[in-house]
Amino acid sequence: MQRRDFLKASLILGTGSLVTGNPLSVFSAQPQAVWVNGGEPLTLLHAAMGAFGGIQNFISKGDQVVIKPNIGWDRKPEQAANTNPQLVAEVVKLCYEAGAAKVRIFDRTCNNPQRCYANSQIESLAKNYGAEVEQIRDFKFRDYSLPEGELLKEWPIYKDYLEADKVINIPIAKHHSMSRVSLGLKNLMGVMGGNRGSIHNNFTEKINDICAHILPTLTIIDAYRILLRNGPSGGNINDVSVEKSLIMSPCTVSADYLALNLFNLKISEVPHVQEAIQRGLNQFDVEKLDVKKIDVS
Repeated sequence: MQRRDFLKASLILGTGSLVTGNPLSVFSAQPQAVWVNGGEPLTLLHAAMGAFGGIQNFISKGDQVVIKPNIGWDRKPEQAANTNPQLVAEVVKLCYEAGAAKVRIFDRTCNNPQRCYANSQIESLAKNYGAEVEQIRDFKFRDYSLPEGELLKEWPIYKDYLEADKVINIPIAKHHSMSRVSLGLKNLMGVMGGNRGSIHNNFTEKINDICAHILPTLTIIDAYRILLRNGPSGGNINDVSVEKSLIMSPCTVSADYLALNLFNLKISEVPHVQEAIQRGLNQFDVEKLDVKKIDVS
């Protein structure tokens, strides 16, 4: 069953079952995560994809693909508030090379969407490779059942996200004033409708209530530049560190767990990631994670 058909069934039946769309879970020979250092965005991406045997192990011919970067802020790439546009565009290209029928990109922005899409450079570069880059339309949100939720039993999720066969989540690694960091789990707020500000009350429980039911196929954490302070919006170049790194895993929670090392944080210091592990949202044992480290410098 394709990811979108399974999610539609969840909507109809109210099951809201955890959906990862992970085609690698049965291949024990594959690494569980890859961490690449020392290169430019495209070099980092290709090295990581190569370690997993290529994007064809995630994307199949005819797939409707959603790529979910962070486009939330009216910032330029060097300010590290949004995902690196070159990285996003190259993922679009790889998806089409693997036979994807369509690639969609969208994000529910915090600043003016036209300015965010333009100044992040994601819209222009992704469109060059054929992506459909659309600003969020409020009428496309659908109430989605969260039967496993502790505080939330329903939340509106973007229709195009729910109907995708495969989802590639591409957050930028950055500081966040409320959640300590913004990584893969936090990036999924960009497909959530409703009053998102209310999610920040009891954030640890609520973000996991929702994310448990909408986890993506693949998470690629953009750590070419990271925002060390004054996140999530940033703006000051002095708050940016050029790390030239990338973390990739079919497990969002495992990717987030690894990325804490970029900020010298312990899991106990980031409650929403710790909670995700306690709920068993991780596909792999993070304490024994099989991580392939690659240096391309």
